Amino acid sequence: MVVIRLARGGAKKRPFYNIVATDSRNRRDGRFIERIGFYNPVASENTESLRISQARLNYWKDVGAKLSPTVKRLVGSRKISI
Repeated sequence: MVVIRLARGGAKKRPFYNIVATDSRNRRDGRFIERIGFYNPVASENTESLRISQARLNYWKDVGAKLSPTVKRLVGSRKISI
C-alpha cells in the first residue's frame, strides 16, 4: 500500500522532513516514489515551514494512498483540502 509520510533529513538537532509517497514496507528514510513537499519545524519567522503540492497530494489520494497521522495533522492545520 502507498502511504504519504515524513522522511527525516537535516543535521542533528536541526530536523528537516520531506513529505513523500512511498510503499508502506520501505524504511522511513529509505526509497520513495515521489517527493511532494517538505516540512521544516525549526524554520524562522520569515521562512516557509511547510510546502505541499496540492495537485500531487490529491492525485495520490485518488489512487488510494493513505496519509500518516502526522501528515494528516499538518495538512489539516494548513487548511489544504484533500
